[in-house]
Amino acid sequence: MLDERKLDVLRAIVEDYVATHEPVGSKTLVDRHNLGVSPATVRNDMAALEEEGYITQPHTSAGRIPTDAGYRLFVDKLSTVKPLSGAEKKAISTFLAGAVDLDDVVRRTVRLLAQITRQVAIVQYPTLTRSTVRHIEVVTMSPRRLLLVLITSTGRVEQRIVETLEDVSDQLVVDLRSKLNAALTGQRLTDAATTLAGLPDSFGPGDRPLVAAIVTTLMEAFTVEGEHRIAVGGAANLTRYGDDFERNVKPVLEALEEHVILLKLLGEATHPQTLTVRIGHENPYEELATTSVVAAGYGSRSETLATLGIVGPTHMDYPSTMGAVRAVARYVSQILADS
Repeated sequence: MLDERKLDVLRAIVEDYVATHEPVGSKTLVDRHNLGVSPATVRNDMAALEEEGYITQPHTSAGRIPTDAGYRLFVDKLSTVKPLSGAEKKAISTFLAGAVDLDDVVRRTVRLLAQITRQVAIVQYPTLTRSTVRHIEVVTMSPRRLLLVLITSTGRVEQRIVETLEDVSDQLVVDLRSKLNAALTGQRLTDAATTLAGLPDSFGPGDRPLVAAIVTTLMEAFTVEGEHRIAVGGAANLTRYGDDFERNVKPVLEALEEHVILLKLLGEATHPQTLTVRIGHENPYEELATTSVVAAGYGSRSETLATLGIVGPTHMDYPSTMGAVRAVARYVSQILADS
């Protein structure tokens, strides 16, 4: 374990390197930071930090830069996550509150995260398997064509068209709408599919084939393919990685094309608003060893619906980035709870 003085030196090195992207020397630390010790003591502390693997010297006669272990210790020892200003909080609240539906919430969130953090933002859509049925609407488009609309507790909307071989009476549409909502409202989508299977039996023999066809279509909406959808924004921020395209930028660009990789990078949030930080080689893909991921779950107070976060270089501003990700996750959770 490092003593508090060496931790102060490490913090100073991380902060300076994040700000300048240049190796940090002992003279710079003494000049810029009120460490309360002599230059010789700072040099000794830096030697100890290097021996412990928290900082390294990129080349001879250069200053030092943090290692993944150094960043990890810095993050773990953060006493506070930098809070957003009142103006930033108001801007986030206003921007997200203007969303008209779930897709709009996700689009606004990913754009907002990318702008605030100046990193690549990733937002996972709430999964259907964790949603409950809020309402089912049945709309007559023509005598032989119906529109089914499924609205979930997370605000997700799925629409399906049903073509029938015979005319559908207005009374059957009314009965179908009533029985669907009475049987399914409040149920998890995974349970609702089982309930749906028995629905045709509650109708008269003449209507059962038609109701069965509608139920089949509705079940498809409950088990929609591409369940794990994500939105990505801020790819232009990759230009801040530096000039080493092949090593730093190209692997991230390739990862952005593979949603499965991005979902694994975000990880599985176990509780709403729980913040996780993966640094460098802690990520599951060696190709992304120069990146860090800051992610948080969002959802109701008791259940996480999905995850959002950012991918950026290991030399990111962790206190500000962690504060922004956590704040946005809280606002999105509140919007979904109120919708």
